Parts: sequence; C-alpha cells; structure tokens
Amino acid sequence: MEIDEYDKALQFLEKTLTIFEKILPPDHPTLAPLYDNIGVLNRRICKYSKAISYYEKALKIFQNTLPLNHPDLAICYGNIGVAYNSMHDYSKALFYYEVAQEIFEKTLSSNHPLLAACYNRIGMIYSNRGNFPKALTLFQRAVDIGQHSLHSNDSQLQIYIENLEAVKRDKNYF
Repeated sequence: MEIDEYDKALQFLEKTLTIFEKILPPDHPTLAPLYDNIGVLNRRICKYSKAISYYEKALKIFQNTLPLNHPDLAICYGNIGVAYNSMHDYSKALFYYEVAQEIFEKTLSSNHPLLAACYNRIGMIYSNRGNFPKALTLFQRAVDIGQHSLHSNDSQLQIYIENLEAVKRDKNYF
C-alpha cells in the first residue's frame, strides 16, 4: 500500500471515529477497534507517538470490556510493542510483547500463528541486544510453530527461518 492510500484510509477511519464519538459513550466497545486501526495506519506512516496514543485508547477500552486474557488485548499490546520497537525503545517494546505472549500462551493453541509472531518479535529484541542464545530459542519456537500452522512458502515462516539462520550464523553467538 502506498503512503497516499494509507492517508486516505486514515481520513476515512478518522471520519468514522468522529461520527461514532458523537453518538457513543467514550468507553463504548465499538470504538476500540477503530482506535486500534487508526493506530495501525499511523504506525505504517511512521507516526509512532500518534499510533501509541490511539493504541492506548483502544487498550483502555479493551481492558474495561474484555476478559483479561482475551486475544484482542494481546493483539493491542503487541501493536504497542511494534510501535515502541519502531521507535527503538526496546525495553518498552519487550514489555508489551511479553504481556501479549503471556495472554496468547493462556488463550491460544500452542501452535497458533499469533504466538509464533510474538516469539519472533521477542527474539528480535534479544538479538538486537546481543542475547543470541535467548534469541535462538525464541526464533526456533517461532519456526516450529510456523512449520505446524503456516504453509511452507508463507512469507512469515520464511522470515522466522531467516531470523533463526541469521542468529545461528552470527559470529558473536559462538
């Protein structure tokens, strides 16, 4: 998707949000996915602080309306983590990724693709920090899950495999 298309989509979502905010209470569950989607679009156009602001609005509503271990909460935590990771705030990214991981481990099957994505994201943080043994373990988990839950030529699985192989090759690991 081109930046112009993201901008157009963002304009439509913001118009929709304006309408819903006029007719719904501020903590209505319908608003949370809108906030989350606006956050995603802002993140994709590199407006990370704005994205986090929208994600936090979504998270607050999700926390007040969903069970504490609901996968939508984990997805929102993961989105916040991605934004912080994009800002190179790896400590905050890791915190949000680990909260998402904890929820996913409690609510999803052990071979769910969202869990694989979470392990891969956490593995990236550890790899960036130079903790290659921890990154290797996490990347291996992501690959194992991906091999059970994704098609063999799925782009996500290929990323997990590439990350695993890169850590194995890294001279600092050995």
